[in-house]
Amino acid sequence: MADLLTGGQPDPARSGPTDIASLPAQVREDLTLRLRRNERPFGDDDVQVVERPLLRRAVSASALGNCMEWFDFGVYSYLAATIGKVFFPGASPAAQLISSFATFAAAFVVRPLGGLVFGPLGDRLGRQKVLATTMIMMAVGTFAIGLIPSYATIGIAAPILLLLARMVQGFSTGGEYGGATTFVAEYSPDRRRGFLSSWLDFGTFVGYALGSALVTTLNLALSDAQMLSWGWRIPFLIAGPLGAIGLYMRLKLEESPAFQQQLDEHEKSLAKESAGTEFRTIVKDHWRALLICMGLVLLYNVTNYMVTGFLPTYLTDTLGRSSSSADVLVLVGMVWIVLLITFLGRLSDHVGRRPLYGFAAAGMILLAVPAFLLLKTDGTWPPVFGVLILSTLLACFAAPSAATLPALFPTAVRYAAMGIGFNFAVAAFGGTTPLVTEALVSITGNDLMPAFYLMAAGAVGLLTVRFLPESAQVSLHGSQPMVGSKTERRELIATSRELYRTGRETSDRR
Repeated sequence: MADLLTGGQPDPARSGPTDIASLPAQVREDLTLRLRRNERPFGDDDVQVVERPLLRRAVSASALGNCMEWFDFGVYSYLAATIGKVFFPGASPAAQLISSFATFAAAFVVRPLGGLVFGPLGDRLGRQKVLATTMIMMAVGTFAIGLIPSYATIGIAAPILLLLARMVQGFSTGGEYGGATTFVAEYSPDRRRGFLSSWLDFGTFVGYALGSALVTTLNLALSDAQMLSWGWRIPFLIAGPLGAIGLYMRLKLEESPAFQQQLDEHEKSLAKESAGTEFRTIVKDHWRALLICMGLVLLYNVTNYMVTGFLPTYLTDTLGRSSSSADVLVLVGMVWIVLLITFLGRLSDHVGRRPLYGFAAAGMILLAVPAFLLLKTDGTWPPVFGVLILSTLLACFAAPSAATLPALFPTAVRYAAMGIGFNFAVAAFGGTTPLVTEALVSITGNDLMPAFYLMAAGAVGLLTVRFLPESAQVSLHGSQPMVGSKTERRELIATSRELYRTGRETSDRR
């Protein structure tokens, strides 16, 4: 497991320079700029070595904590139809569903607020402390849902309490993904950041899969009356113990190396600015990166919440499949993503983030309608293939995201910038996906509207990729080059000497 997580180590016998011609263009450019600024080759103090035990603990704890957090958050979508009956019993089935998804979307309305609060705190107090706090809040919010009496017991107070609990979940999640991606990216060696960061979303989809598996098991084991009476509460009540485990793991983490040692005094001074000043600095100086971040997040999360949040209900209420059949189909998709995601993360380290995003965005435009036509087809295998198509595309968006998004911003403002870009895009487009698509299907009567929605997201993603800078194997802005061993450090130092010498010779010839 240790070798799996860290992606192995380079050959100990190899410590000479890497052939400069074989370096990816973006790596050569980044090293050249750093050498120019330093006016000398790298020394031992210029390259950060991440010890394997610390790296393994950081990646494992972040992924497992994220798994627990998104198990909590994801269970709601699997129980949307049941929750609609419990908390909105007087409405029609369609209105119950829309009301349930509206409550689901409400959590996303407060996500930007959570990002605005937790992001600057993460840049000042540290990533680890904030991630522990978000873990507590998510567990409390989810556990509370399992305790809320039904509408039949306390009337209108029931949906109001549900809304408040969802807003606690949303507020905490506003600081979760941006912080977790920042934390893992800052711990990862440059050459393997895509692979190591993909474990974070591996944890996300394991959490989704566990939530789906639990709801599927409950639907199979309990009658409809039992699920409606008390069975739906079980997944939410599990949040308490899971939250305690996640909190313990996160409290054991050490702060990320990039946060502990920022590259220059300018960024250290930025870290001391007020939250308001930091926000203005981000919008003014990093607006282009923010737009790119939001475009990629739209692409990823529209697909994500279409598959994980909307698809279970679409299969049952729109296409008329049984709850157990729908849950099993979505579970197959989640397991497929779990199997793919770290391989795609490793692939992004070799071929680059841009090709992977671009390929999948184009695939979404071409394959969304065929995938939904397969979902509508009778039988077992066509719907399975439809789910696998959507899940494969989702895995292509998820795998590079935790490495790509933090790389858009410098260390001193990374957490806050991620909090702004990620959460505003998710609130506007991701969390509203189930609500908007359900409403579009109800209004138009066209059950292919979700596919058209995905095609539009794919078009936005394809446009965004055109402006995305390639960050595979490149050091993070405002951080020292990161390597996974002393052997890698010696190799990088030797490469820097060769590159510096070549640059000086070229300059002298001019």
